[in-house]
Amino acid sequence: MAQYDRCSTTNGCACFLIAGATNFGLCSYQYLVECSQLTPCENSTNLCPRDYECVHHPRCHDVPICYPVRADNAELCPPILVMPNIPANARWTQNGVTVAGGHGAGSAINQLSGGWFGACGLFVDDDQTVFIADIGNHRIIQWKKGDTNGQVAAGGKNEGSGLDQLRYPSDVLIDKETDSLIICDRDNRRVIQWSRRRGTMQGEILVDNIDCYGLAMGLQRYLYVSDYRKHEVRRYQLGDKNSTLVAGGNGQGAGLNQLNEPRYLFVDRQQNVYVSDRDNHRVMKWTKGAKEGVLVAGGQGHGNALTQLSFPQGLFVDALGTIYVAEEGNERVTRWAQGDKKQVTVVAGGNGSGAGPNQFYHPLGLSFDRHANLYVVDWANVRVQRYSLE
Repeated sequence: MAQYDRCSTTNGCACFLIAGATNFGLCSYQYLVECSQLTPCENSTNLCPRDYECVHHPRCHDVPICYPVRADNAELCPPILVMPNIPANARWTQNGVTVAGGHGAGSAINQLSGGWFGACGLFVDDDQTVFIADIGNHRIIQWKKGDTNGQVAAGGKNEGSGLDQLRYPSDVLIDKETDSLIICDRDNRRVIQWSRRRGTMQGEILVDNIDCYGLAMGLQRYLYVSDYRKHEVRRYQLGDKNSTLVAGGNGQGAGLNQLNEPRYLFVDRQQNVYVSDRDNHRVMKWTKGAKEGVLVAGGQGHGNALTQLSFPQGLFVDALGTIYVAEEGNERVTRWAQGDKKQVTVVAGGNGSGAGPNQFYHPLGLSFDRHANLYVVDWANVRVQRYSLE
């Protein structure tokens, strides 16, 4: 996104490129303050006082300036959500291409961890860079498009509880507003924020004392976290450790108001929360303020029929409301039409366990890029596969 590009559904909001960052900006209202009231950033470090961000604003100054970041900035300038345009009858290539890992289990920068602690969640950025929760290597690793080696983006300093360390991270996403990674640091029982700016050596704790597994962020920049031990999902305002229960919270079980080992999450424009309810072999949808969820996929018992799920993991919901689910137990990704739990299609895998390009061996994380290409963490094959839209 370029300087002053429109970044919000609100007229008057624009992108201010962040000084020292690459292709990232602050989406803010252009007329918060007069040019004469803006002061330059610290010359060598681009530092600003608290609640200010060092940005470029060439209409006012030739050098980077400190621009105010209001607490209600997300409400003032709600972002434009970039969703892939996936046709209702879309098809993907059946042979996946390995875009990360694929060199056996290990800790080298061209490898991912294996065994019981293989890679889990992933996030695909706008430029098709893939960020992976490399759980057994205690790091977040990124793979740029076309690269044979990854780069450590966070952690990677052995297992530990220091702010510069991770312990079995299970999911990751990018907060574009702050140009930072948000990480479920699972076995440290915390969610941390890790700036992507050059020179960042450690993270900052956002949420602690939580058995997190999956993460999601909605348009309003609320953070959603699944707790696989309390069998619930909570919503947090960034910077506030108080939370709101949005799914489950009624003990472990199979009732419509319960969850059983919830894993990954997806939040749509209407703040509906979709949960991969793993050990109930179903996907549940919880509307804002609901006391119980609605079954939207699976829920027909554990099995391999098209209308059944087997240990659902990663999930994605497109603009049409179609649900995509990675099934760890059935070695496939299935597509579920909105409102019809019987209209199900296998879009990738489904050819038994194996290491072939058309096979999975326990798929976990799932995402799409802005061009509607499908990405899947193929856990036991120690790789990430991309399936191109045909």
